[in-house]
Amino acid sequence: MAEIRNGADWWRNAVIYQIYPRSFRDANGDGEGDLQGVCSKLDYLRSLGVDAIWLSPFYPSPLADGGYDVADYRAVDPRFGTMTQFDALVAAAHAAGIRVLVDIVPNHTSERHPWFQAALAAQPGSPERARYVFRQGKGEHGELPPTNWLSNFGGSAWEPCGDGWYYLHLFAREQPDLNWDNPEVRAEFLDILKFWCGKGVDGFRVDVSHGLAKDLRDPLRDRINPMVMSPEANDGSDPLWDRDAVHEIYRGWRELFDRYSPPKYAVGESWTPFTERVFQYAQQDELGAVFDFSLQKASWDRDEYYAAIDRTYRYAMRAGTAPTWVLGNHDVPRIASRLGLPKGANIEAWVTSDGTIPPTDPVLAQRRARAAALVMLGLPGTAFIYQGEELGLPEDFDLEPEDIQDPNWQRSAHRFKGRDGCRVPLPWEAAAPAFGFNQTGAAWLPQPSWFADYAADAQEYEPGSALSMYRRAIALRRQWVSADDARDDMHNGGQGFQWVSDAANPNVLSWRLPSGMMVLANFSDEEPAPLPQGYTAVLSSDAGGVGDPDDALGRSESGGLDVAESTVVPACSTVWCVPDHASWTVRLNEVAELFR
Repeated sequence: MAEIRNGADWWRNAVIYQIYPRSFRDANGDGEGDLQGVCSKLDYLRSLGVDAIWLSPFYPSPLADGGYDVADYRAVDPRFGTMTQFDALVAAAHAAGIRVLVDIVPNHTSERHPWFQAALAAQPGSPERARYVFRQGKGEHGELPPTNWLSNFGGSAWEPCGDGWYYLHLFAREQPDLNWDNPEVRAEFLDILKFWCGKGVDGFRVDVSHGLAKDLRDPLRDRINPMVMSPEANDGSDPLWDRDAVHEIYRGWRELFDRYSPPKYAVGESWTPFTERVFQYAQQDELGAVFDFSLQKASWDRDEYYAAIDRTYRYAMRAGTAPTWVLGNHDVPRIASRLGLPKGANIEAWVTSDGTIPPTDPVLAQRRARAAALVMLGLPGTAFIYQGEELGLPEDFDLEPEDIQDPNWQRSAHRFKGRDGCRVPLPWEAAAPAFGFNQTGAAWLPQPSWFADYAADAQEYEPGSALSMYRRAIALRRQWVSADDARDDMHNGGQGFQWVSDAANPNVLSWRLPSGMMVLANFSDEEPAPLPQGYTAVLSSDAGGVGDPDDALGRSESGGLDVAESTVVPACSTVWCVPDHASWTVRLNEVAELFR
């Protein structure tokens, strides 16, 4: 049995792997991934080195929004398995030294949820309707929606009930918003959280955490920009998003989480403008952590990366939390394609054009994505990997219109192709049916033929593969980025994280960690940059310089360090390097033993 990292602060330098269950692995061959499929790949996840997995929703759902329309918060959707299989997955993951996080979706339910079905059958003003947000329509006969608020999936955020009344849905019409002013709603979700804590989960990812609390005082206010998913004002006054009242809800959740030993981890998804308000969700008496998407949103540009990292680190320190670093997830095009875009490109238009406008260089995009991965994994804090990133998997632009299932496609009148391109089932075996996703060849989204090139088994023993690089990086990170001095440094104001300026190389972004390791990212697509004197490279994102597959540090059979022979940071790459002195030779040998 593998050792699971103990202590209340296990998450502060953890690597967390996001699993979109429908696309991860299919054990029963019906074309959709399932919990037993996840269980079958725990050895793979253990060899990757992750500390925890985050399971996107697996609850009963009509799948109007990929499972984020939940019909029952205390059950497993039969398409994904059974509660017995969920219990077995948690037990097996813990035995493998891997913690388990689950998604919680508190802003809205599915229209199929028993509460909402009861609300539709009830009269206006009833307790059943008070759990949601119902309002009378405007106009002589209630033919107009109550406000100008728009759904994030297009169209009005108000759906008529047929009796002159409307219900609010800030996302799909199948996702009615809950009324968090109602004590019954608050009590219900505390009970839901208790249920999953009792199942042994180690924490929660909170969907749309900046929603929930709304200004529902009559008359309701129109918004200047009715479709913006983030607040129009950064002072808590927006009627829909990032209201001060939401923090009271999370303080109640934290009281519950802290009753467990260790306390349950929680991280909020908060699409708010990048200010210190984002990190209010990460206060230690609230959720404790919050996603910061600034690195994910940054173009491949030295100044953008510097600004994103510096602000995130400083704000996180002030909040007493750990920074969170993320390059992709189930809602955005894959990083291995997206980083090929020029600065300022319109991503939605690019996706709708099947990745052709503007054109991108796929080789350059891959190089940048590998370099970005070593930037992220070389930073203190919690790093999130979306399934397939460790394979260098690009966005799939080959989906035909009839294959697309994302509701954005229909609700945007086919203007926005949606998110399915990053949700295509993973390739595990290059020569197997459905590339090893299952044994029958069925897949809920079609896989392109070129997936064979990115299959996990094709990369397993390839020294220059993305998978090999990720494994080495996570192992080295555990020793030198996640060492005790780095964790202590975060508690002491972050003074040990030092930017290293280099006026002679303006395209290089570099920093020194408390362990002594340096990270250098070269943002030039053409020019290499010299390594600092007195340092030896131990890992490079450059596929030609990661060394021998039998050794984590790239040692050749002659005993030398292939990557260490380099004196430069190649163009469009990131290099990790360590000081040239005897104590580091011992540490290098210790890490190499991990891969024997």
